Amino acid sequence: MGATPAETSPATLMVDLIISLDGYASAEGWPGWWGLEGPEYLEWLDQEAEKNYTFLMGANTYRLMYGLSAQAAADRSGFSKEEGASLTGLAAVPKVIFSSTLQAPLDWPNSMLVPGDAVEAVRDMKRNGTGPLSTLGSLSLSRSLLVAGLVDRFRLVVFPVITGSTGRERIYDGYPDVALEMVQSRTFDGRLQLLEYVPTVLTGPPGSGQT
Repeated sequence: MGATPAETSPATLMVDLIISLDGYASAEGWPGWWGLEGPEYLEWLDQEAEKNYTFLMGANTYRLMYGLSAQAAADRSGFSKEEGASLTGLAAVPKVIFSSTLQAPLDWPNSMLVPGDAVEAVRDMKRNGTGPLSTLGSLSLSRSLLVAGLVDRFRLVVFPVITGSTGRERIYDGYPDVALEMVQSRTFDGRLQLLEYVPTVLTGPPGSGQT
């Protein structure tokens, strides 16, 4: 078994995902959070927002989240109170956008565009100790950072739904094999399960002798 451990540095990087039990990031026709967010989970989200993460995302996630944030700021009638507050609050959060198609300056406040290689840019951010980093959506970006050994924490909140017919954005497609050491778990509102791990990318199955 070989390993690519996450690099240690003053700037830690977390891949942070919400996921259905069958591995999807969203589902067509379902509301945000699959309609299962509860007061305990929402309170935890508020506490997480105070940790001053810089969010990392790709162009597609930027377009989606900026559009939702602007929509929520203009008219929250299409969102729950909690969804609207979460979306509009993203405008004040520092964001780094990796894209070769977007053009600076970006319209979303506190967004910095990086047109070059995302892995090398994040490696420099971690080396320079720019503070805690977290992905926001951006499944391909998260996968690339994990493969490069840059991810210190891999955190999931598992929602108790199976969206076999309507699920969209399969999270683990294209992933390498990864060993996960659990460092935290928690249940929210009696139904949502938080699982946090230290990831190690494997070069072969355990016991295969590959390095």
